[in-house]
Amino acid sequence: MSKHILILGGLIVAAACYPLTSSAYITVGISVLLFTGWATSWNLLGGWAGQLSLGHASFVGLGAYFVAIGSAQFGLAPWWSLLLAMAVAAVMALIWGKLTFGLRGPYFTLSTIAIAEILRLIAINEGWLTGGASGVFIDTLPEPFGIDLFDKTTQYYLALIYAAITIGITIYISTRKFGYQLKAVRDNEEAAMAAGINPSIIKLKAFVLSGILTALGGGIYGLFLSFIEPHIIFNLLLSIQIALTVIIGGRGTLWGPAVGAALLVISGEIFRTAFAQANMLLYGVLILVVILVLPRGIVGEYAHKLIRKKYANRA
Repeated sequence: MSKHILILGGLIVAAACYPLTSSAYITVGISVLLFTGWATSWNLLGGWAGQLSLGHASFVGLGAYFVAIGSAQFGLAPWWSLLLAMAVAAVMALIWGKLTFGLRGPYFTLSTIAIAEILRLIAINEGWLTGGASGVFIDTLPEPFGIDLFDKTTQYYLALIYAAITIGITIYISTRKFGYQLKAVRDNEEAAMAAGINPSIIKLKAFVLSGILTALGGGIYGLFLSFIEPHIIFNLLLSIQIALTVIIGGRGTLWGPAVGAALLVISGEIFRTAFAQANMLLYGVLILVVILVLPRGIVGEYAHKLIRKKYANRA
């Protein structure tokens, strides 16, 4: 654990220095950090607990909409809106998990897509609150201690704090009883039950924590966009991107989500800038190559090789 804490501390210091040296690509940096946080949050459920969700855009949308509606409709400061969003995300994940964790295989994944679609339709049809299909702007916010929350540098540091929180929580869980229970449930539910572990409760805990942390990042994303529109914020593509980030980086690993986020966001930006219309084709080819060559993900394959080498040396 101490090794990972030191690595996290070093990365935080390095990332904190980035805006001081160059602000040219600060929006890319914000995207990398947000996807790191979302992917790390998703990894608690999809990697550590082994439950593949393609509906995490619903939690992102909750966080973003609560900040937008809280400021536009009720004049709430964003931190109060975020706390409400996290509370609602926890309740939603609890109910959602109780209803769907009895489903096996792809049926749970399909149910997560359905929940996100329901929230999208609610956002479109309840225009009196959400602005409907036209969306809602975030145009006025308080300035705590004189800090401009619309400033990109401020948003960068908020995203950095968010990513650090999610990774720090994962590091803490990985060495605790809950972390070992998650792995046991993921690897073999029947064996976990025989050891006295209740898989449903463990998965529910992971789902609730994952939803809370994703909603937190969604609120920062809302500040970053300053305009929330249901077709974008509840988009299935966003859920798929979050899941792919973890799968490419390495499911069930500490640093896989961060590695996957850096690779996908930065390569996507490079392809978009350099290859214009062909950027999505090249982006898709990159994802396909990584998945075929490194089926455990980048960090997963590296960890697997280290383990094999260790046992080979012992032999």
